[in-house]
This record gives sequence, C-alpha cells and structure tokens, in this order.
Amino acid sequence: MVLAVLDVQPDPEQQNAFTGTSYRPPWGRIFGGQVLAQSLVAATRTVDESAGIRPVHSLHAYFLRAGDPAVPITFDVDILRDGRSFSARRTQAIQRGKPILSMISSFQEPAEGLDHQVEMPKVPGPDEVPTLDEQFGHLDVPAVQQMLNSRPIDLRYVDGPLFLKPGPEQVGQQSVWLRASAPMPDDQLMHTALLAFASDYTLLESVLRRHGLSWSTSRIKSASLDHAMWFHRPARIDEWLLYTQESPSASGARGMGMGRIFTADGVLVASTAQEGMMRLPRD
Repeated sequence: MVLAVLDVQPDPEQQNAFTGTSYRPPWGRIFGGQVLAQSLVAATRTVDESAGIRPVHSLHAYFLRAGDPAVPITFDVDILRDGRSFSARRTQAIQRGKPILSMISSFQEPAEGLDHQVEMPKVPGPDEVPTLDEQFGHLDVPAVQQMLNSRPIDLRYVDGPLFLKPGPEQVGQQSVWLRASAPMPDDQLMHTALLAFASDYTLLESVLRRHGLSWSTSRIKSASLDHAMWFHRPARIDEWLLYTQESPSASGARGMGMGRIFTADGVLVASTAQEGMMRLPRD
C-alpha cells in the first residue's frame, strides 16, 4: 500500500509535476516522511529523464504545514541544474494551493574517490529485541491495533520504545532496528524512498529520551521542522538496518536529532539530521 502511495504519477497537464495520495496513519495527519519520500521520487524521475540515472546523494527539506490525508498532493519540480556530474532539483509539495513541504535534492553520477566510514556500534541484533507486536499486541486500543496491523516499517527498539512511558535512563541516544514489513521489488529508487520515509519515524526520540519524556506525555507539543539526509551507499530496506540516533542539543523550544543508518554487517548507508519543535506549556 505505501509503495503505491510513494509511486507518484506524472501530471498530464503540467510538465515536471506529479500527483500523489496519502496513506492514513492513526494520528490523522500526513506523516512527514511520506511527503519527503514522495518529493524525492518526483525529483528523481525528472533527473532520469533529463540527465541519465544519477542517484540522490543528499536532500534538505522544510516541513511547512500539516498535510491532510484526504486531499491529493501536487509535487512541482524545478530543474535547478544539470551539470556534467551533478543535478539539483527543488520540489514543492502542495495542497489547496499552499506548500506543505519544500525540498532541494542533489544527484550525482557514480564516481570513485576517497572512502571511509565510522564503525557501527555494538548492540543486540534484531532477533534479540522484542517486536512491537510482542510489546503492544495485547492492548485493546483501536489506534494501537491499526498501527500494528498497517505499519509499513518493522521497528525494533534496542533501548525500548517511548510510546507509553519514558526510557529507563535520561540519555540522548538510542538505537532502532528497521526494515520494510514486506519484501520489496528490485527497484533502488523505491528502496531509497522508503528509507527516507522511515528516517522520519524516530529521530526526535533522542530528544525525548534525554529529558525523561515519552510520546504520551500530555504536556509536550512536537512537530518536525526540517529534515536533512545524506545517502552514502545503496542499501535494501527489506533487509535489517540499524538506525543510531543522538540529540546534541535542545534549546528555544526546539530539539535536534542526528542519526546514522547501517546495514546489519556494518556498512554506513546514510546520515540524517532533523530539528523539531518541542514545546512545553508553562505551568
């Protein structure tokens, strides 16, 4: 279902424009990672047509407005540059005539050069970590059951989830295993898009964990403000990936999360950064 949503279609009436729909998460508004991934697919398809196949190597996006899952989304792509090795695109995701997300992405022809990476931390493997079904499947709560039954990504928290209660320690780091909930086709664009989708799930939780908070904390209001992602090496998202996250800072009613995504055998495939609103009402 989510792959069909990410597979945005060309707008027959407008050049370099695409249209898309949304899946309906239990919280009632469009998941930011969905619009991020759709915008990436739209931008990539204009690169394929104009400059040959150049994989994305980075994206920088701002979440501007909450999206309505019942309203179609238009993705307008501006061709900023097609050079000898790099291409750049600006994508606006629009509903009701106003942008809900604005993103610039950059693409590069494969090239040889310097090569190094940080080491993956040693953590328990995905088979050693409880599944969300094992932890929450017994709860007779419609929103919880909808989330468990329809989620496109299998998440397994090394440090325990923050859905209902804070973590055992106030630390600004966490690690999460993730993979697609079902096998994926051999289409690298869809693997990359779903990786971008999944990268928005848990990144701000390092901020919550640092301050002894959880998503059920009634006094906190949060929203993603921006999202950056760098794609270092290709990966399949239907195989286990380790997403390590940390929060270097929180201030001014904003919190920042930074992440690294590794394959199960330790290859660094992507890095992420996101700042979100983290507002606590005055007592």
